[in-house]
Amino acid sequence: MSRPPSSLVRQSIQESLQVKASMLEMAEQVSAAGDLLIEALARGGTVFFVGNGGSAADCQHLAAELVGRFEKRVNRLPALALTTDTSILTALANDFRFDEVFSRQVQALVRPGDALVALSTSGNSASILAAVRQARGQGALTLGLTGRDGGAMAGLCDCCLVVPSQRTCRIQECHITLGHILCELIEQAAEDGRIPTRKEDLP
Repeated sequence: MSRPPSSLVRQSIQESLQVKASMLEMAEQVSAAGDLLIEALARGGTVFFVGNGGSAADCQHLAAELVGRFEKRVNRLPALALTTDTSILTALANDFRFDEVFSRQVQALVRPGDALVALSTSGNSASILAAVRQARGQGALTLGLTGRDGGAMAGLCDCCLVVPSQRTCRIQECHITLGHILCELIEQAAEDGRIPTRKEDLP
């Protein structure tokens, strides 16, 4: 017999809380990840995001936080999710291979000093690994958000935040939590004047 729905709800919430609590041990790593993105933005670089599926949705969510604002009116920072242009994505998948849908965009758009944030719950997605390798080859900083044992991405990125969970749903929940924390660190740096913001002709 299946469990009562209320039992499943309580268990899911408890499990989510436990995974997030375990991330307290990652505070220094998360701070270092924030410094990496702040460094790129302070030098006039752009933050690019790549991910598949639910992670693709997180990419555009986090890019919007930087281009718009997180909580204060100080952001207006250059950020772009490479997951949203359907013409580019379908052309590259059709004419080449899906594994290249992000790496070819990186090749065209990313410059030395930019930052690439790569989201993969397993750390082994071929299209994400290809994008990270391409970005590193072009002199960009790379930040990975992954889970489980970190996968291949853990040893490939300049900084990699590995969520201590085996479940995709719990990992994705923590990725957006980490993303919001990174946005808060960036926003604080912008407010402190450590990152130039684009305020011309804006209220």
